Amino acid sequence: MGIIDFNADKKLDFAAIGRLCIDLNANEINRPMEETLTFTKYVGGSPANICIGMSRLGLATGFIGKVANDQMGRFIAQYLAKEGIDSSSVSIDRTGATTGLAFTEIKSPTDCSILMYRDNAADLLLTPDEVSEALVADAKMLLISGTALAASPSREAVFLALDYAKRHGAVIAFDLDYRPYTWRSEQETAVYYNLAAEKCDIILGTREEFDMMERFERNPDRDDRVTASKWFAYSAQLVVIKHGKEGSVAYTKDGAAHTARSFPAKVVKTFGAGDSYAAGFLYGLLQGWEVERCMEFGSAAACIVISSHSCSDAMPTTGAVHDYIERCNRGEITANS
Repeated sequence: MGIIDFNADKKLDFAAIGRLCIDLNANEINRPMEETLTFTKYVGGSPANICIGMSRLGLATGFIGKVANDQMGRFIAQYLAKEGIDSSSVSIDRTGATTGLAFTEIKSPTDCSILMYRDNAADLLLTPDEVSEALVADAKMLLISGTALAASPSREAVFLALDYAKRHGAVIAFDLDYRPYTWRSEQETAVYYNLAAEKCDIILGTREEFDMMERFERNPDRDDRVTASKWFAYSAQLVVIKHGKEGSVAYTKDGAAHTARSFPAKVVKTFGAGDSYAAGFLYGLLQGWEVERCMEFGSAAACIVISSHSCSDAMPTTGAVHDYIERCNRGEITANS
């Protein structure tokens, strides 16, 4: 039995709610965006990437979201169908909203940035009555993402999904996914992030994202244990705090702090690491693995994605992740060699 218990009778392993958008990744790398002329189009958005990652790992998945009534929206819907994701709860906007675009800049393997166009984005217009209670009830795990809390009616839709998940015994994971440009103020952000996190069993985020959530609290030393212990007083069973190159620490309710080894990678770009890590880590939890093994699997999945030009297209299969770990064990992969 793993650290978290899942209802084995449910037909869906995993469902996610939130952002569906388009990634336009620079083809000309090692140069600024001002000098970049061509981009390759992929499906993007953190919850979408994680759901795609889970599907690639062989799980039964579903998505709740909204796309624009345009070519980009249809591209996303077709991609989800191709990946075997239940998209019956992906609604189509009829108000003229557009699909969010994320242009990426790859100046170097470690100097990457994202330029987002999110005005009147269709994904933030998901309404509560478009959230399928049946799909949430069928899922062992529901993942929510912080960006979906940034505006109404998407915010209310997420809180309704949380209520459905509680009602039907789905384990809830929260990918903090803080994008400051989608929010009106840090105060608003902190309030709604905290209200959502109180209902979640698993919380994953960077140290900086947790700092944002603690702007009204006393944690001047940015102490991870102080951060984790707060959430154990609510619903959380597991809190993962990411520290970039220094790795991640997973805290469990019994007071233990778990770490795992990292792997070398031939890095092309840095974005996509968090989404692939989350997919691998949550997959391991659903398999009933020990926390360290889940973290190791997530780290290897992340290495595969940051070694590729894309995020969604690069999400690996279980076989690919196990092979990557074995190749690292044999010393066949070294960092940017």
